[in-house]
Amino acid sequence: MKFFIQLLITSIICFILQSFLPWWTMAVGAFIVAYLMGNKGFPSFLAGFLGVAVLWIGMAFYIDALTHSILTEKINRLLPINAFLATLIVGGLVGGFASLTGSMMRSK
Repeated sequence: MKFFIQLLITSIICFILQSFLPWWTMAVGAFIVAYLMGNKGFPSFLAGFLGVAVLWIGMAFYIDALTHSILTEKINRLLPINAFLATLIVGGLVGGFASLTGSMMRSK
């Protein structure tokens, strides 16, 4: 149950932070949520990974729909990987490692 609560709170906090501040502040949000929730290592990493990845992929689809896929098509031509997959991986890893760091700081 703590896993799902951490996942939901991480998504909400990261959305609020990214609405007003630079993209990297979501790592600070994921770190603080993981520190306060007190989950152990892997569940905390997974909650941070999924929380941020789902948030970023949702935001990417929303922006893609608003802009009629202009930027997505250009990125897909430049990179050998799908733009949405790259967004999911980068956001998820940053959120996951920030959450893992927060949970490890709590255990110290």
